[in-house]
Amino acid sequence: MSAYLIGYDIGSSSIKATLLDAATGRCLAAATGSAAELAIKVPRAGWAEQDPEMWWQEVVKATHALQQQHPFDAAAVNAIGIAYQMHGLVCVDEQQQVLRPSIIWCDSRAVSIGDAAAAALGQGYTLPHLLNSPGNFTASKLRWVQQHEPDVYAKIRHIMLPGDFIAMRLTGEACTTLSGLSEGIFWDFAEQKVSAPLLEQYNIDPALLSRVVPTFGEQGRLTAKAAELLKLRAGIPVTYRAGDQPNNAFSLNVLEPGEAATTAGTSGVVYAVHNQVAYDEQSRVNTFIHVNHRPEAIRNGVLMCLNGTGILNSWLRSIAGGMDYNSMNELAAMAPIGAEGLQVFPFGNGAERILANRLPGASIEGLAFGVHQQAHLLRAGQEGIVNALTYGVNIMRDMGLQINRVRAGKANMFLSPLFREAFANTAGVTIELYNTDGALGAARAAGVGSGYYASMKDAFIGMECLATIAPEKEKQQAYTAAYTKWDARLQQILSTM
Repeated sequence: MSAYLIGYDIGSSSIKATLLDAATGRCLAAATGSAAELAIKVPRAGWAEQDPEMWWQEVVKATHALQQQHPFDAAAVNAIGIAYQMHGLVCVDEQQQVLRPSIIWCDSRAVSIGDAAAAALGQGYTLPHLLNSPGNFTASKLRWVQQHEPDVYAKIRHIMLPGDFIAMRLTGEACTTLSGLSEGIFWDFAEQKVSAPLLEQYNIDPALLSRVVPTFGEQGRLTAKAAELLKLRAGIPVTYRAGDQPNNAFSLNVLEPGEAATTAGTSGVVYAVHNQVAYDEQSRVNTFIHVNHRPEAIRNGVLMCLNGTGILNSWLRSIAGGMDYNSMNELAAMAPIGAEGLQVFPFGNGAERILANRLPGASIEGLAFGVHQQAHLLRAGQEGIVNALTYGVNIMRDMGLQINRVRAGKANMFLSPLFREAFANTAGVTIELYNTDGALGAARAAGVGSGYYASMKDAFIGMECLATIAPEKEKQQAYTAAYTKWDARLQQILSTM
């Protein structure tokens, strides 16, 4: 009898679903809920919100689309896995109803709250115990709600991350994971428990935190109500959930120290597995519990994030008259490395962690009307993203991580040959591209959590390396020279802030 696994990826731009043949590892169908990019509400500059119920509606649509693409017997679905956009805050009441829009990952409103908490807790506690400054992560966002929307705060029964919310809509159970607590900056790595000093600093009742379930393992079963909406059978177990970047790493079989994953969707991320409890003194990159962490075998994920990645490319597309991305990539490749001095700084999507939560805004510099054409701007955009990612990778290297080879899914910005070339040569890494994505990874992980796969190694049947891109000596010299000029100008910009 066939066995199927379903994976969901709850992103900020789209909700994806994948149907996996568990025995062969073959993707049978992949769908998004809506063709259009999901709306992000911006009530004020630097804020970013989405309606959690919109995510749920998109999950329902995406599941129906799977069934239309590849009709399957719902009785043969073995398990469900969930990946989700990290660091968002969802507040629900006693009846599990949403109390306000989710404050999502790129929202900057709580930066000052997190900075004040870090100062109050002191250097002797904040980084050694939390491995991160509270910044604008989930705990700080909750404190903002407490301070600015006390009527909403008073009604909260559970706070959760976006993936916790979708799991609750599937199963009726309000729960989270250790990895989730660490990404919300609730976890004390030194004490191996929820941080009492942080909760006390923010005056947060620990009862608002959901109960903890394993990352892999049964986390609840599909309710009759959810099954009816999804046209699936009641009782299917949800056996995995993880934030999108730990899950992306799992999707690429990045599980051991020295291995690294990258992705370049709305945001750009490099995520490296480390077996040490390490942190950046300025908290410009962040450390979270990885999906396969065990107390006796430390597996932490060190993550650098660039908010303005695919969203910059999308903006360039909009001012290029709606040109398709393939045409944009081909046109950009006509300009030389370094775009003849044109520089793009892609920092226009909220406060950037790699810049110590500063918000310089995006800028285009060095524009010469007699020299630069559309091709130069498109290349400078992609090179600007790569330069910012390299800036973050260098911070990780300063922490002692060896990042020489990275794995990525062949998707989003990694569909661009120019982007791949620029990243390999600027960052000095070899890139391996695989036939996977977040939703597919969540489906594979669900098979691990349900016990269908005897080991994690077994879950990667059917995954293949599609291409390898290594640095090229002559090109690397040109890209390095362009990066050096870009970095020098960035330091000038930051020195004025």
